[in-house]
Amino acid sequence: MKHNTLNTLKKFKTGKKQAHFYSLPALGKSLGIDMTKLPVSIRIVLESVLRNCDGDKITETHIKALANWQPNEKREEEIPFVVARVVLQDFTGVPLLADLAAMRDVAEKMGKRAKSIEPLVPVDLVVDHSVMIDYFGTKKSLDLNMKIEFERNQERYQFMKWGMQAFDTFGVVPPGFGIVHQVNLEYLARGVHHDKKHDIYYPDTLVGTDSHTTMINGIGVVGWGVGGIEAEAAMLGQPVYFLTPDVVGVELTGQLRGGVTATDLVLTLTEILRREKVVGKFVEFCGPGTASLSTTDRATIGNMAPEYGATMGFFPVDDKTIEYFKGTGRTKQEVAALKDYFKAQEMFGIPDAADIHYTKLIKLDLGSVVPSLAGPKRPQDRIEIGDVKSTFTTLFSKPIAENGFNQPPAKLGREFTTSTGSILRNGDILIAAITSCTNTSNPSVMLAAGLLAKKAVKAGLKVRPHVKTSLAPGSRVVTEYLERAGLLNSLDELGFNVAAYGCTTCIGNAGDLAPEFNQTIIDDDLICAAVLSGNRNFEARIHPNLKANFLASPPLVVAYAIAGNITRDLMTEPVGKGTKGDVYLGDIWPTAKEVEDLMRFAMDPKVFRKNYDQVQSKPGKLWEHIEGVTGNIYNWPESTYIAKPPFFDHFAMKPDAMPSITGARALGIFGDSVTTDHISPAGSIKETSPAGQWLIEHGIRKENFNSYGSRRGNHEIMMRGTFANVRIKNLMIPPRPDGSRIEGGETIHQPDGRRMSIYDAAMQYMTTGVPTVVFGGEEYGTGSSRDWAAKGTYLLGIRAVIVRSFERIHRSNLVGMGVLPLQFKGRDSVDSLHITGSELFDIEGLEHGIKPQQDVTLVIHRPKGHIDRIPLLLRIDTPIEVDYYQHGGILPFVLRQLLSD
Repeated sequence: MKHNTLNTLKKFKTGKKQAHFYSLPALGKSLGIDMTKLPVSIRIVLESVLRNCDGDKITETHIKALANWQPNEKREEEIPFVVARVVLQDFTGVPLLADLAAMRDVAEKMGKRAKSIEPLVPVDLVVDHSVMIDYFGTKKSLDLNMKIEFERNQERYQFMKWGMQAFDTFGVVPPGFGIVHQVNLEYLARGVHHDKKHDIYYPDTLVGTDSHTTMINGIGVVGWGVGGIEAEAAMLGQPVYFLTPDVVGVELTGQLRGGVTATDLVLTLTEILRREKVVGKFVEFCGPGTASLSTTDRATIGNMAPEYGATMGFFPVDDKTIEYFKGTGRTKQEVAALKDYFKAQEMFGIPDAADIHYTKLIKLDLGSVVPSLAGPKRPQDRIEIGDVKSTFTTLFSKPIAENGFNQPPAKLGREFTTSTGSILRNGDILIAAITSCTNTSNPSVMLAAGLLAKKAVKAGLKVRPHVKTSLAPGSRVVTEYLERAGLLNSLDELGFNVAAYGCTTCIGNAGDLAPEFNQTIIDDDLICAAVLSGNRNFEARIHPNLKANFLASPPLVVAYAIAGNITRDLMTEPVGKGTKGDVYLGDIWPTAKEVEDLMRFAMDPKVFRKNYDQVQSKPGKLWEHIEGVTGNIYNWPESTYIAKPPFFDHFAMKPDAMPSITGARALGIFGDSVTTDHISPAGSIKETSPAGQWLIEHGIRKENFNSYGSRRGNHEIMMRGTFANVRIKNLMIPPRPDGSRIEGGETIHQPDGRRMSIYDAAMQYMTTGVPTVVFGGEEYGTGSSRDWAAKGTYLLGIRAVIVRSFERIHRSNLVGMGVLPLQFKGRDSVDSLHITGSELFDIEGLEHGIKPQQDVTLVIHRPKGHIDRIPLLLRIDTPIEVDYYQHGGILPFVLRQLLSD
């Protein structure tokens, strides 16, 4: 037990017993601070700092600094936050496990115990990202897709089985149970934890290796997404360090109108909060409108915090939270402890806006929210449903520089015949997917989709034949309540058969289109579409040949699948023709009462308990048949999926001095909103790409390539895939005659001016000892918490990334890999400085030590001899990040600590 810090170890009553906890009210009394005015999210973090105070990594100074949080002070203090647990998904979990295995190799080589490398907090890996929609539209889709999943991923799953027996605190939820965030919400989340050894209760907190970890904020759990690099450090006993955040309050009032869904609300909030620039801030919801929302509606809003840029979208614990824990089958003791604990901490209930001191308060009347979609390229680009047709029509002919598709207007209405005689048009919806944790966790929108399908079938409507339909519930509980509500058959009749329990279309696992569709799209440069109930619609993420992707609620996904083309105005035109003529959206849209009447099927504690009991008792025959090697050390068999990572190849107990950056070349110059998908794609691997060529050289046929995401355990593929997204635009490549930009991962090698893949150029620069840098615009690294976007950058020899602004997680990941994140100051940019990639670059100002957020100088050597000196801001934000960088990254830093004990 930690020492009784500031006399705050107190007792509270839960059930018939008295239990210990670190009391925030007692801390407030000790320090003379009214704790009830602090944002609730800050108080939960403060409890962790208080409870874990050890006088070393966490001191009383840290406690007092955070307890004295002020809404608008300059943010200079770092918080050492020790989380209760870590959650992984398999795309990020496999490389993390590979790093741990490699650390054990180092430990053994240095004569240390291999078991000294062991997670110190519970770690759960949920296998949800590996299943693809190869089969759809039949009752056999689920079984067929799972069989293919296991065939493709056998080597990865064998590696996971090794990890389960090698590490004491490492558990796996096997494939087929659901999406990590929904499983986390329904099963893994505890509300409060009980340290039985010391009889201390404390709140559930976590980090996860997926940006949408924030869905857990909907039930009052503080947690957010980090890269696998940071998660690894958290697993191995390091606090998660971050700058004390601003906390933006969002006051919700009123209530949603009939026909408006939680999806419409979250798309509205995403647009508002992205505009309010909440990047890197805590967002905390308050007010009577917040209190009226169901817990699953709150989870939908929390889920999309990465899309509006916040670290969290937090909802305090209240009676709705307690109802959710009861409904999802938690024990009576757990539910009672949750309520009693938060009441004892004076943190129970949704506060009014006036109760809390927020950095800023944003207000939204729920009654102002209208049905919406978002797209065609970003989740914050909301479109009211009545404006979808006109927006797409306008963008169809707009220049690419203005976010358009640069197509002749007359082409929009033309028909194009495929090799099999099918007809395609621009705007045709080729993928309609009910997918993603964002909405599949929410019974109200899932039941609405089923009700709409039931009415559509009754009216005689059918889905257009060119549409690839799929239903990928976030957990098996969803299928159960849809079936009990009598809605599953109707979804089946429209082709929305259950095809998988996993992250499918939203992560880029939509599977391929018919070959003739792909060929026609490519040959005739068609702008076809996907509509999905997801959270991400970045270019090339859903499918490399679909350039227009729209986020929508599950019932709207079904409606658009029937309509078949995004230019059908569902507010004024019929959705389709039924047995009795035209059918309009209003004819089949479910009422709020119809949805409410079926909600009783959605929250059955027995169903939840029965389902999740099978994680251990009946994980499925496919999983049971997977055999992994045993022992504390992995034997690294030859595999194109799993390879020993190179990050510790030259490990020594003392770090090398960081070499200076002089005479660097630009490997890439990119524009605004470059996502981690652009930097490190998760989807399909092209045969002609460096990664595809490597696989072919190693005897892998195209049909067995799988995806970049599933091959993240092999650095040879991932470094070749870095900056290899088919839609990325390197501004070093001259534009076409019409001004449009060439897409794909290529660059100009200097000084010879040859055009080649970014990977090949990087290898040539490394061979000749030339350091490289990358330039970008605003919001560099937005999107998924993808550690390979930073790992790949490091392995290509890139020493610094210089941009207008960073998204939170990617900046942190770059530091964690020993890559300098640098930011232009004022109005400086690549454009204003006329940087073309023909220059040489030096970074000055690091020679005499590093301080957080200091100024450094970019020295630009122009081809004709002119030299410019430009000030930059070093985005190493905290003292611990200085240590990470000086050690060559967070992983060697942590390994040196573990091996020195």
